[in-house]
Amino acid sequence: MLSQEILDLYKKSRLMTYRAMFGRIREKSGSLSATEAYAVDVIYLLGSPTITQLAETLGISQPNATYKVNNLVAKGYVCKTVSADDKRECRVTVGERFYKYYGNSTRFIDDAVDALDDLEEEDKARIVGQLDKDSAEDVKMLLSYGEDEIGSSMTTNYICIRKDMTIRQAM
Repeated sequence: MLSQEILDLYKKSRLMTYRAMFGRIREKSGSLSATEAYAVDVIYLLGSPTITQLAETLGISQPNATYKVNNLVAKGYVCKTVSADDKRECRVTVGERFYKYYGNSTRFIDDAVDALDDLEEEDKARIVGQLDKDSAEDVKMLLSYGEDEIGSSMTTNYICIRKDMTIRQAM
């Protein structure tokens, strides 16, 4: 019912995202191959995976994942951060260049939260309970703000600027 409608909205959004992303990528230097686009999207979906977690998710070897990540770093689509606790561990996050190509595809989340906001509390809790933990936390946080509060229009995304970037690259 409503959860199926949200799933359909999500699927349509993803398809539109890929259509727009591949349309823009083809025309630019330093563009992504289809495999790289898939890999960077998986990194985005995982949040801040280690290279080992990325390799396991993609079903590839760790050296292959490292190679892909290094290519994406060189093109400015992802950032690598060495763990403060364990210097052997490296986390990967998407960078600002990814968001430029990704565009406004997260707009469907705002639409879904707006639709949830109009539901009865019981229905709202049931649907949010079907989401993965991170998504549920994001939705609960956004739902906790009133429509006229600034928090209702904020994003949970952030910008990654490496210390070796020029101002032009950071922009």
